[in-house]
Amino acid sequence: MYLDKTKKEEIFTEYGQGTTDTGSAESQIALFTYRIKHLTEHVKKHHKDFVTTRSLTMLVGKRRALLNYLYDRDIERYRAITKKLGLRR
Repeated sequence: MYLDKTKKEEIFTEYGQGTTDTGSAESQIALFTYRIKHLTEHVKKHHKDFVTTRSLTMLVGKRRALLNYLYDRDIERYRAITKKLGLRR
């Protein structure tokens, strides 16, 4: 499996405030970004996989909603996470 427990812990420690910080916006955005990158590669190989394409679209929407939330609440945290992940608006 591409996303096991150790990989999740690694993402949460790098972008969150520890291994148990699974609910902060930054850690969720980082996890969604990792999943989006993986699904994008899958869809490039299997362009007729419409279920995965829909899942990818839904994940991008969830990440966008979290980024909008962070933008409204704390602009500095938003700028930091977008710079760290290499996202663009």
